[in-house]
Amino acid sequence: MNVCKAPQNIDEYEAYYQFRWEMLRKSLGQPLGSEQDDLEQQSFHRMIFDNNKQILAIARLHQVNQYQAQIRYMAVDQNSQGQGLGRQIIAAIEELAKQLGIKEVTLNARETAIVFYQKCAYENQGFSHLLFDEIKHFKLKKSLTPPSDHQNELADELQNIWHKTIPLSKAMNIEISYYNGHFLQTSCDLIFNKNLHNTMFAGSIYTLATLTGWAWVHMQLRHFQKNNTCVGDIVLADASIRYKAPLKGVARAFTSLNDVNNEQEKCDLHRLAIGKKAHFEINVNIACGDNIVANFKGLYVIIPRNI
Repeated sequence: MNVCKAPQNIDEYEAYYQFRWEMLRKSLGQPLGSEQDDLEQQSFHRMIFDNNKQILAIARLHQVNQYQAQIRYMAVDQNSQGQGLGRQIIAAIEELAKQLGIKEVTLNARETAIVFYQKCAYENQGFSHLLFDEIKHFKLKKSLTPPSDHQNELADELQNIWHKTIPLSKAMNIEISYYNGHFLQTSCDLIFNKNLHNTMFAGSIYTLATLTGWAWVHMQLRHFQKNNTCVGDIVLADASIRYKAPLKGVARAFTSLNDVNNEQEKCDLHRLAIGKKAHFEINVNIACGDNIVANFKGLYVIIPRNI
């Protein structure tokens, strides 16, 4: 069975880039290394491989800004074409883009690939550029809608709370990119949060992480309140963050059921009904593309109040 995933280690990345060079650069007489650019560390990389761990197809997604992304370096093994691999990896990339809050995806395709992309609902925008001064490329684009399991109402409600009560969240344009009850992802504006080194402010990273953890607690409280009348105020009691690498592109922060003790959460939420505090220990990862650049741990407390 074919599997689509991101490269996980050095060996897989080496195989991934080797495949990219062989499919897209070797026949053009370009040297090894020409298949990479300065956006690799900011991007999402996906590959499809078979049961024998042989790569069959690859593609890269790079966020241009908070709402737009570009697909590049897509290729399918010549001996595996006609098996639906192109559509499979495009679907995986688009699903990823939707969860990032991307509203429009663009790509530059060779003339021979235009029909394929049009079948995938991409619109031809006309001539784009000549690759290595010889191969015509055309720009295509596609508008995306949020994933079907994205809980828009809760996400919009929380964003309104943030932007009305926390001016910094509005200035940073922190938004809920995706929430489905099990996984929560946020993003913020690229330009506003950069420092003089053209990387993201450490303070902006910390703020994004803090509000992402706060958002998870808020969502659990909202679910709990459907069957309970007790409400509470969420405060951050303690936190720590570890910065691992500079963040040069669009930031995203995420947490999930895998990053919290869900059973303890449920137990603590029921404490609210008897007027006691509820505690949440949340782990939040901050990333740029596939690369995690910071880890945040926060202890949040819900203080019960009467309504």
